[in-house]
Amino acid sequence: MPTALSINREAQTHHLFSRLSRVSDPKRRAAITAEVVELNLGVCDAVANRFVNRGVERDDLIQVARLALVRAVSRFRLDAERPFLSFAVPTITGELKRYFRDHGWMVRPPRSIQEGRARLAEAGRQLEQELGRPPTISELAGATRQNRQDVAETLSAGGGYRPLSLEAPLDGRGTVATIADLLPVDDQELESLPERLALRDALATLRPIDRMVVQWRFADECSQSEIAKRLGVSQMQVSRMLRRLLTQLRESVGS
Repeated sequence: MPTALSINREAQTHHLFSRLSRVSDPKRRAAITAEVVELNLGVCDAVANRFVNRGVERDDLIQVARLALVRAVSRFRLDAERPFLSFAVPTITGELKRYFRDHGWMVRPPRSIQEGRARLAEAGRQLEQELGRPPTISELAGATRQNRQDVAETLSAGGGYRPLSLEAPLDGRGTVATIADLLPVDDQELESLPERLALRDALATLRPIDRMVVQWRFADECSQSEIAKRLGVSQMQVSRMLRRLLTQLRESVGS
């Protein structure tokens, strides 16, 4: 049942989209878009939290979900006669599933194995409801019309989500030595750690929409024209925005 908070958020979101549909000035459109995004961030982050503890860092999931929220805002139309979140939540969920499928494996098996695990997971849930217990490999093989060896191989690939930790003790009995002690250390990575931590803290001070612009430009390698199209502003405005953000970040990290 909708709460007073959700009803109020839906009403505010509808009002903002009504304003957006009547505005043509790129700067005002960008400002209204940012308001819609910030108003719905709580729901967006809640969707991302459903995927936590499955082998992908929560911060990465939050970032993917928020970028999907921005795309949902740019694609939503009031004339669809449905609440914004009924459009945005499936959009965000779909992006998270795609990201999880493509990036959630620390040790990546072939795509056929990844897709096979998804089919087996669905079949397993149905069989468990019918049987009242987890199904055996033979039962899964029968339900999916595969041989037992293929099912076992597909299920064993689940270790790719969470391989053995580098902090695990070498002998399994809690000794001081760990697997990481056997690996070479990249000194260059250690030397750049303070700068990377400073940059992370500086990025955290930016508004969500500004962080998204930085992500698009420097992580996703989007062109200024692509960013302008997503925000509904001119390329010149994106250029000025990027100069402002770079100046702000340089001042924050003290460089």
